Amino acid sequence: MHFKLIVAFVGNDKTEKILQTARKNGATGSTIISQARGEGIDPVKTFFGLHTEYQRDVILLLVEQHLSRRILESISKAGDFELNAKQGIAFQIDVEDAVGVMHQIEALENTVEEEL
Repeated sequence: MHFKLIVAFVGNDKTEKILQTARKNGATGSTIISQARGEGIDPVKTFFGLHTEYQRDVILLLVEQHLSRRILESISKAGDFELNAKQGIAFQIDVEDAVGVMHQIEALENTVEEEL
């Protein structure tokens, strides 16, 4: 079984919605890194040296490759990524190898067979 890593940067108010959507579309687990900061096209604004940007979460999803595009598109829609540049971004990366995922492989076998 081959995996992809979906990485999503989202506002912390959208994290739960993104996670629920990912699970409905085949994700079997996630890791969340809280309170990340980032900068897009426009520089981050400060107020007397304090950053005023919106807190972000980084969501990591190790997913089976046949399910990855569906999951990626569903979280983009759930997070309104295409409607407003400041809503979030997500991308997927090929995973060459992974260990510690046997329980996920067992849970995914039937789902992937149905997809193919």
